[in-house]
Amino acid sequence: MLRLASKSKLSPEEVIERAIIYFGPKGYGLTIKKQSSAYVRFEGAGGLVEVTSSSEKKGSSLEVLSVEWDIPAKEFLTKI
Repeated sequence: MLRLASKSKLSPEEVIERAIIYFGPKGYGLTIKKQSSAYVRFEGAGGLVEVTSSSEKKGSSLEVLSVEWDIPAKEFLTKI
């Protein structure tokens, strides 16, 4: 399990939208199991990814939890 944190200039909603594009059916093909405006959980291929985002003064903070998807999780944070 890997837990990463970062900051972004994007809003929490935009972070979640990008996570869906990156990890979801059109990206890595993971299934969306839970979703809200500031949280999304993906499952597939024996692992999971959770992305949580919250508002900051200029953008948002985000946390990514990964089980078996560590390399794509790290790559996602570099793109945000």
